[in-house]
Amino acid sequence: MLLCVTHKRIYRDANGGSRLAEYCVETRDLRREYLNRNFFGKVKSRTNALSGLNISIKYGELFGIIGPNGAGKTTTIKILSTLLLPTSGSAFVLGMDVTHDLYRIRKRIGIVFGGERGLYNRVTGLQNLLYFSDLYGVPPSVSRKRVPELIEMVGLTGRENERVEKYSRGMKQRLHIARALVHDPELMFLDEPTIGLDPAGARDIRGIIKQLKKDGKSILLTTHYMFEADELCERIAVISKGNLVALDRPSGLKKQVRDITLVELHVYGDSRAVSSSISELPSVSRVFSEDSGDRTIIRIQTPDGSEVLEKAKVIASQNNVRIIESSIKEPTLEDAYLRMVEE
Repeated sequence: MLLCVTHKRIYRDANGGSRLAEYCVETRDLRREYLNRNFFGKVKSRTNALSGLNISIKYGELFGIIGPNGAGKTTTIKILSTLLLPTSGSAFVLGMDVTHDLYRIRKRIGIVFGGERGLYNRVTGLQNLLYFSDLYGVPPSVSRKRVPELIEMVGLTGRENERVEKYSRGMKQRLHIARALVHDPELMFLDEPTIGLDPAGARDIRGIIKQLKKDGKSILLTTHYMFEADELCERIAVISKGNLVALDRPSGLKKQVRDITLVELHVYGDSRAVSSSISELPSVSRVFSEDSGDRTIIRIQTPDGSEVLEKAKVIASQNNVRIIESSIKEPTLEDAYLRMVEE
């Protein structure tokens, strides 16, 4: 298995000074503005892709950024990976300033963008990896050992000698990850790595990401898939229109929408009195009743799911109504995300 090299965590500033770096990524009031000019070069409009973003990512952390299209996710990754300069503010990656230490940063990071660009289709997967190893200055003695390990890690063993143009989309994405790892970077930027993949392929990529985390890599992941962010990320930043909306662990983000917890009861008998009594409980927001064949389904919206369920059972028993099925649906990360973005 590929081993992660531990680098010194030192800030290097433009004047040659240094100090200990607490975070592998740190942004301070980071802004990026795009100008739309007419034929004569006059500015017609301005678009703020980032409006003062402040995030800090710990070494060894798997950190996620989620947000709608145009929120600033890809812009953030492009700035942090030195592909785009910020308009103002500052950003430090592995202790180095993205505006002054471009080449040193690039030697220590790996980048994976969703899609099929960035590979040479008319040569084999193995030849791609050997070429990028040479490009990053990896000694042949090291790449001869590392490349087979990467091929095995991403599940391309037996297919490495086929031309990339014959690969499926999922196989190309695996090769993208292997390509980003040929120089054994400390920090990985993964921009929507599972976009467009079938469920099996996406699951395999998530498995690879988990393994990278175990190997000690620091990872910044962007995704549109809420279940993926919930499954993988230790902390998540929600951004909208270039602004940071929330930053917390997935569990913390979900707690912010506890009021939409849903208790569902399937009952036999006359449920009108039961629904009425439940609606009078202090923590109940709304009660919905629906006839479904030989039963009635009662749905209760409340932040106190377990407590309300127990009280509902008592009320049903007092009214000679039998509960045949009950469940509590806790809010998902998607529920939290939608509310935050909409607000």
